[in-house]
Amino acid sequence: MFLSARRPVARLVVAAAVSTFASAAVAQDSRPIVPGTGRLLKQCFDDFEDPEWSYDYQLPKSSYEQDDRQRAPIGRSSNMMWLESRKRGTPDHVKRIETPPNGIPGSEGALLIRTLNSGVPGTLSPEPMQDDLILNMAGKFGSLDVSRGANAVVRVWMPPFEEWDQRGGSHFGVRIACRTTKEEMKGAFIFRRRVREPEAYWPGMFIQYMPKSAGFPENSAALIIRGADNGGDFRGPSISGGGWWTLGMSVTPDGRVHYYARQGVEDLRAQDRLASTTPYGYDAELFSTMFFNITSRDDGKTWSTPFVIDDPAVYAAY
Repeated sequence: MFLSARRPVARLVVAAAVSTFASAAVAQDSRPIVPGTGRLLKQCFDDFEDPEWSYDYQLPKSSYEQDDRQRAPIGRSSNMMWLESRKRGTPDHVKRIETPPNGIPGSEGALLIRTLNSGVPGTLSPEPMQDDLILNMAGKFGSLDVSRGANAVVRVWMPPFEEWDQRGGSHFGVRIACRTTKEEMKGAFIFRRRVREPEAYWPGMFIQYMPKSAGFPENSAALIIRGADNGGDFRGPSISGGGWWTLGMSVTPDGRVHYYARQGVEDLRAQDRLASTTPYGYDAELFSTMFFNITSRDDGKTWSTPFVIDDPAVYAAY
């Protein structure tokens, strides 16, 4: 009778312990990760300090998004850290420069990114197009499972508003590539079945310009976040003038994406979090890379607004 009376108590103690452990695990899975947390993946970090850093453009560029053309070989940096996008093409001006004022202490080199002909090579379009510069994480390291707490951070410099292309809309983007598994019904009638397939998606933050020339009260800019749970964009903080910002994103083990921003080059903090979402309703499974968009009018004569990046890096929090 003594042993029999003890067994339910033991089961309750074990159940309580398991429940506490599970609750703690869930809490850790969902807790936002400040970008810059954990172990720096040195294979996925570039400080642009090498004076011999260069970029081989390999024009004409790819334009698969517009005309299904991937034009090999693709552009790449001399250290093989950066690649042209096969989907959209390479920026027309990727150059190591002296770090703009008030940058990371001790930094002597940073990367200028601009573009002119951002659409299909040899043609001009009636609307802005974008080119991409992609961190070669696939070739240098591989993907990170979200259980590792993948996160990325970069410093971005932007010029004074009078030096921007005076065009309203998105001018620059900092983005990450994620993968999930999507279920959908395929086939017809009795052959209809549920299929699980990998799906790539690209959360990010865009720098959007609102100039007086486009009817706004004054020249201004803001961060636009992509994306909401339904995949839409929503507005983040305003940007006043030029200078440096620190931007970052993280993916937690529960598959959510977290967005952070802070003016200046100081490290990001918990209070710099702008939002946490499951873009398109997807729970991320893999973190594939980070990359940058640059947008021009694609009119053959107007260069994009010059943006500069420094110390882009990927970390594993766990």
